[in-house]
Amino acid sequence: MKVRVLGCSGAIAKDCRTTSFLIDEDTLIDAGTGVGDLTLEEMRKVDRVFLTHSHLDHVAALPLMVDAVAGTRTAPLQIHALEGTIDALKQHIFNDVIWPDFSRIPSLQAPFISFHAVEIGHSVVLGDKAIEVLPAVHTVPAAGYAVSAGGGCWVFSGDTERNPAFWKRLNQLDVAMLVIETAFSNRESSLARRSLHLSPQVLATELDCIDVGKHFPIYITHTKPAETELIMAEIQQFDQTQPLMRHVSHDIRWLRAGQRFEL
Repeated sequence: MKVRVLGCSGAIAKDCRTTSFLIDEDTLIDAGTGVGDLTLEEMRKVDRVFLTHSHLDHVAALPLMVDAVAGTRTAPLQIHALEGTIDALKQHIFNDVIWPDFSRIPSLQAPFISFHAVEIGHSVVLGDKAIEVLPAVHTVPAAGYAVSAGGGCWVFSGDTERNPAFWKRLNQLDVAMLVIETAFSNRESSLARRSLHLSPQVLATELDCIDVGKHFPIYITHTKPAETELIMAEIQQFDQTQPLMRHVSHDIRWLRAGQRFEL
């Protein structure tokens, strides 16, 4: 299974693209501005999109991608998401005001997109891949995902704050790689808490939920461009800021757009 990081920033700036991951050639996890780096031919190969939630930085490129390639596709683009996310897309984006309702165009019988509701704890099997919907704690209905193709899982937290149910399930999985958000620095911890995002000091306590003996690389995503260096510096200070943690020797790295992984 191949994972390509199209975007992993919490906002836009030069060389900063918002959240989207391409799994193999046919599946997107989220559809932020990073999708714009795909060629038209690469977009045509995408058959389905799994959305973590409805916020703009995770869906901004979806309507534009559909418009770019829908006329050359032979089947609808499948959009998989929580029911609340689908409702938000129908009400606020594909509503014939902000963007055409491509679930009814060019006809109800042969639309450009189709919606498919998922539920926390359920899995969608797609050939050799299985995509499990994981819990997330955010200001709107939200999820994370664990994707596997017979080996270890690629796990994405989605946007979340403290999330005991996520860690309970993660400890039951064979994890090859964890991608987890840390949107704000410690100086913005109150804002992070109100907006249900993580800061480094809270990330430290969350990572302590990983069972002793489980080791896998942890990639930090969704940092704000203006605060990325500070956030990563604060994360590297885990030993000093969290001296009572049971274990602190995590392999923590910064995720970058353009990175490719094979699991």
